[in-house]
Amino acid sequence: MLLPNSLNKCFEASVASHWNLVAMSDYNGENFTYKHVAEEIAKLHILFEEAGLKPGDKIAICGRNQSRWAMAFLATLTYGAVAVPVLHEFHPEQIHGIVNHSDAKILFVGDIVWSKLDPDKMPNLIGILNNTNFDAFVSREERFTLALKNVNRLFCERYPNRFAPECISYHYDQPEDLAVINYTSGTTSNSKGVMIPYRALWSNLRFAAEVYGTHSKEGDNVVSMLPLAHTYGMSFEFIFEFVYGLHITFLTKMPTPRILMQAFAELKPVVLICVPLILEKIVRKAILPKIDNPKVRLMLRTPVVGNRIRKHICDGLKEALGGNLYEVIIGGSALNKEIEDLLHDIGFNYTVGYGATECSPIIGYEDWHKFVPGSCGKAAPRMDVIVNSEDPQNVPGEILVQGMNVMLGYYKNPETTEETLQGGWYHTGDLGVIDSEGNIFIRGRIKNMLLGSNGQNIYPEEIEDKLVSMPMVAETVVIQENEKLIGLVYPDMDQVQSLELRPDDLTAIMNDNLSKLNEILPAYERLAEIRIREEEFEKTPKKSIKRYLYTK
Repeated sequence: MLLPNSLNKCFEASVASHWNLVAMSDYNGENFTYKHVAEEIAKLHILFEEAGLKPGDKIAICGRNQSRWAMAFLATLTYGAVAVPVLHEFHPEQIHGIVNHSDAKILFVGDIVWSKLDPDKMPNLIGILNNTNFDAFVSREERFTLALKNVNRLFCERYPNRFAPECISYHYDQPEDLAVINYTSGTTSNSKGVMIPYRALWSNLRFAAEVYGTHSKEGDNVVSMLPLAHTYGMSFEFIFEFVYGLHITFLTKMPTPRILMQAFAELKPVVLICVPLILEKIVRKAILPKIDNPKVRLMLRTPVVGNRIRKHICDGLKEALGGNLYEVIIGGSALNKEIEDLLHDIGFNYTVGYGATECSPIIGYEDWHKFVPGSCGKAAPRMDVIVNSEDPQNVPGEILVQGMNVMLGYYKNPETTEETLQGGWYHTGDLGVIDSEGNIFIRGRIKNMLLGSNGQNIYPEEIEDKLVSMPMVAETVVIQENEKLIGLVYPDMDQVQSLELRPDDLTAIMNDNLSKLNEILPAYERLAEIRIREEEFEKTPKKSIKRYLYTK
C-alpha cells in the first residue's frame, strides 16, 4: 500500500477504500464501519466549525479506550485542530492542569473520569462532551449549545443527496505542523507536554506498515489494550490499523490476564503490542509452574525430548495468545531477563522495541527472526541512534537520537526543550551501549544511576532485574541511603496467600533472597537489606513504577 505524504490524507484514503468494512468495536459492545466513523467525524467537524474553532485550536480527549475516543481524535486531526490526549488514570488535579496548560477549548471525557472532575477548575473550555455518545456535560457558549442541538440537521443540509466517500476532504497537514500535545506519564518527573508534529506520526505509521503491513490484511483483528492517550498505543494499536483497514477492538476496561485471554481466544490477533508486565504475568501464571520441577528441568536438558517439550510450551503460549500471532512486540519498559531467557529458549516469536513519547514513540526495533536477546533492536527507519561515550560498544553513555520521529519540543517549556534537544539530537536520558551490528542495549536511566562509595556507577535496574526473579518477589525498586543499597520489595501476594505464609516466613524468604542475590553481585552492588512493602508501588498508566516517589 502506497501511503500519501499527508497523515490526514492517509485517513481520508482509508475511509474511502474501506467504506463498508468494520473499522472499530468496543469489546462486547457496538461495531462501527468506516462509513459510520466518517459520518461521526463529519458531524464533529460541523460542531467545531459552528462553535468557532479554527485549525490549530486545542481539543483534549480523556477516557478509557473506546471507539468514540478514537473518533474524537480522528475528527480533531482531520479538522486541523491539535489533539491533547490525556491519560484517564491521571489524578483529577493533573487532568485539570493539563487541560488548562494546553489551552484546550473542548474536552471529550469518559463517564468515570467525569465524575471526579470539577468543570469550574477548567474555566477556558467552551464545552465538555461525553466520550460515550458525544452529548454535552457542559456548554458555556450559546453557539456551542446551538451547534450541538442542530448538528444532525446541519449534516443533512450539507449532504442533501447522500454521504459518500467522494464527500470527504480532510485538512491537508504539513510535516512540521503540530498534530498532538502528548503529556508524558511522569516516570521520573512531572508531566511535560510533548509537541508531536505530523511528520512524526506519519513516520511511525510508515514504520508500522514496513514492519507488519505485509503480515496483516484487511479485516484482521487487533486488540487495543494500551492507552490510546500514550503514543505507543496511539501509533501501533490505532493509527496504523485504521489506515490499513484492520478491525480494532477496544477492550474498554482494565486489561487483566483473564479478560485478555478471553479476547485473544475470540479475536485471534496477528500482531500483539504489549508492555512487559502483561506478558510477564501470563508467563509466570501459565508457563513457569509447568516447568518448575526437577523432572521437567532434567528432561529439558535432553536434546530430543527437551526440544519437544520446548515446542509444546511455545505452542501453548501461542495458543493462549490467540494462536494466530506473527509476533509479540514488547515495549514501554525493560523485559525481565528470566522471562526473556525462557521465551528465547522455547523459540517464542517475540521482539523488544525501544521508544519514547518524544519520538511518537519508535526509536529501535528488529524483527523477531533477527532480534538479539537483551537488546531493544536497531535504529528504526528514518532514525539515527548514537551513544555519547568514548567507547560506545563497551562503556555506557547517554543514548542520543535524531530523525523524523523526534518531537518539536515541550509546550510552553523552552528551557527543557533547549536542554533536551541539543544540536539536533534528542537526549533520551537513557544509558546504553550499541554493538558492532547496531543493536541497542539499555543499561538504565541517567537519573536512576547511583554512585558507589568508590565512585563506581551502579545501575539499579540491573539489580532489580535479578531480584524480581527470586521467590515471592513481585515488584522491586533499589534505592540508596547514604552509601547503602536497599531493596524495596512488594511480595507476590497471590503466592503468599496460597501458601499461607506468615510474616516471619516471608522475612526468612527475603533474607535468603538477599544472601543469594549478593552472591552473584559485585561487592559495590550488594544490598544491605531488603525491606518488604505492604502496598504495590505507584505506577504510571503504562505500568512503569514511579521511581522518583521512592528514591527521594
